[in-house]
Amino acid sequence: MAETFSFSRWPPSLPEEQISHLTEIAATYALSHGLTYLPVGQQPRFPAAAIHAPLALFPSPIPRDLFQLAQRLQRTYNVLYARIAMDNDFLDQVMGAVEGVGKVDEFVGQLWSGWKQIRDEGVEETLHLGLFRSDYLLHENADSTLGLKQVEFNTISSSFGTLSERVASLHRYLLSATAYYETSPILAIDNFPPNTTTAGLAAGLAAAHGSYNNQSAWILFVVQAGERNVFDQRWLEYELLEKHSIRVIRQTFDDLATSARLDPQTSALRISRGDGPEVEISTVYFRAGYAPTDYPTPGHYQTRFLLERSSAINCPSIPLQLAGGKKVQQVLAQPGVLERFLGDSSKEDLDAIRGSWMGMWGLDLQDEAQKNETVEPLGVRLARERALELVLKPQREGGGNNVYKEAIPKFLDELPVSERKAWIAMELIVPPNGTANYLIRSGGAAVKTEVVSELGIFGWALFGSGKVVKDAEAGWLVRTKGVDSNEGGVATGYSVLDSIVLVDV
Repeated sequence: MAETFSFSRWPPSLPEEQISHLTEIAATYALSHGLTYLPVGQQPRFPAAAIHAPLALFPSPIPRDLFQLAQRLQRTYNVLYARIAMDNDFLDQVMGAVEGVGKVDEFVGQLWSGWKQIRDEGVEETLHLGLFRSDYLLHENADSTLGLKQVEFNTISSSFGTLSERVASLHRYLLSATAYYETSPILAIDNFPPNTTTAGLAAGLAAAHGSYNNQSAWILFVVQAGERNVFDQRWLEYELLEKHSIRVIRQTFDDLATSARLDPQTSALRISRGDGPEVEISTVYFRAGYAPTDYPTPGHYQTRFLLERSSAINCPSIPLQLAGGKKVQQVLAQPGVLERFLGDSSKEDLDAIRGSWMGMWGLDLQDEAQKNETVEPLGVRLARERALELVLKPQREGGGNNVYKEAIPKFLDELPVSERKAWIAMELIVPPNGTANYLIRSGGAAVKTEVVSELGIFGWALFGSGKVVKDAEAGWLVRTKGVDSNEGGVATGYSVLDSIVLVDV
């Protein structure tokens, strides 16, 4: 009988000399194969050096059945969020600036108001593209069994797909080169699932491009100035050119303020560039625009709205970006809301989606006691009472925005009453205890620490006119962080990139 896998005994023990050797060959492999970042202070347009991205030395254990479940769920999630983005009434109610989150969240309100004005002008987007990532943690249930629980669903700038593929290749290389010193039967090639995320994400962009009426057009990547994670984006650019013969132009919002124009007859988006004639754009892929800091002036919002008015396919469109709001995630968990969008799905699929959610509620949740104006809303009272088992989330992407556990009561004391609608409370996911890994950052030795690993499943959907035209599951990533770190972003410095070893529990 096979021995039951124990998360608390991972990774296998190795002497310091072998860990040092694995670290050396991991770092050189990463640098040799484009698993790279720009160092602080480098200019993306004139880079002189690169460092390897932060990474884990061992792949992290994920139960085989839960990994397969996450892959199966992605197609349903693709359809769900595409349909949400096409439901104007729902988004107006939940995220709008009249009665929804946008009323109290300036950033959300600006996006929604611009989108509303575009709709009022009679501009309709015939197609939308979403490149999605659904993020999960393992959750230890009350009966000690493990489940899969969703952290969030990302609809804009779902990053690290191409670098995650390279981490998976790195771990396969370490297995081939060293067999990890034959320390564990778990470390076998059959337990290392393939990762073809680069091709999967590029296929979504190519599908949108192929639906455009000019196949000589280019794809526009909207990027942040000073972007350190440029190689994760470049690998997609290379894949599009080499496998699909589609060219890419990269510009910031500041660039686009002077380079972008709409054809007055066709609304085609045309971009001027310094090294040649202007180009027409088939698809706008946003790797910027997800945070208020991307819009420091009203002109930056106007540039975003100009792109939205064009005939180019936006990835994401403003409604799809709004659909990824945390408030939407919370409202979906209310009775009957999921059926509004997935009424044609089987009970099995609906139960599986619901089963991936933790308990959630809005801080503005009210009860009968709310008739007394001196009583806090039920949502706030529950957040105070259960603070140590909760996280509070605003409508933000990119990491570093949430409020956890013991910090919650003080935060609630200082949160303006008017802003409660913009926050949700979510029960904390409880990962299995005791799992460790060796984390490597550029120029440093591997550091062993207890960790938590987050699994992300990529997918894409091309949709419009009330239907999903095409969709696919598109690969995966793993991000691993120290167990004491609440946040999980790689770009924000909390996590490292990782891959999967499948285990049976």
